[in-house]
Amino acid sequence: MKSLPIYECFYAWQGEGVHIGKAAYFIRTFGCPVKCPWCDSAGTWHPEYVPDKIDKYVPFELAEMARNYPCEFVIITGGEPAIHELNPLTTALREVGLGSHLETSGGFEIKGEFSWITVSPKWWKMPINENIEKADEIKLIVEDESTIDRWMEKIGDYIHNKPVWLNPEWSQRSNRKVLKSISDKIKKSGNPFRAGYQFHKLYNVDLMDPNSKPPLPLGGKIENGF
Repeated sequence: MKSLPIYECFYAWQGEGVHIGKAAYFIRTFGCPVKCPWCDSAGTWHPEYVPDKIDKYVPFELAEMARNYPCEFVIITGGEPAIHELNPLTTALREVGLGSHLETSGGFEIKGEFSWITVSPKWWKMPINENIEKADEIKLIVEDESTIDRWMEKIGDYIHNKPVWLNPEWSQRSNRKVLKSISDKIKKSGNPFRAGYQFHKLYNVDLMDPNSKPPLPLGGKIENGF
């Protein structure tokens, strides 16, 4: 069975979206061709921060690791996990009684059977409309006060009343214009828009697990902050 390149695996809780606050085991795959300038997982792709050694696991090994924890589900994230064939992994997790949640940019074909799909579209690799339609929730990263309107022009016809989370990009989380644009959109439009945040970063819950790697500069660039 083919192995998967894995950047890290750790136990924490979901810090965003509909399932916020629920215990979850995270499997972070290695590799991402999207390379967002504010990526908070730059170690999965940035040449200056890629680990010297990338561990590889076959799916049943990852499933066995996850079942050692009282998690409610497993989150498969990245990098960009959808560049990998994930059917064997979702099958292995299902066989040990665990649901699979996917976090993806939506720019690549989704290969696997997931109990929940979060699509967070990125400008550097536009999402496939089919992926927006099959997503259970959408997470928009709000970089500036024009972000929300620009995304609605691109994907607004495909969201079909599913939750659309508006998360301030982490380096802009204190930017009053960004926060106002989120608040104004929710007050003006109501459902399906919801204010979002990366609460796991406030709690530093990921770092409570020794298997979680230390944070890197956003986008792999020190000047972007952490």
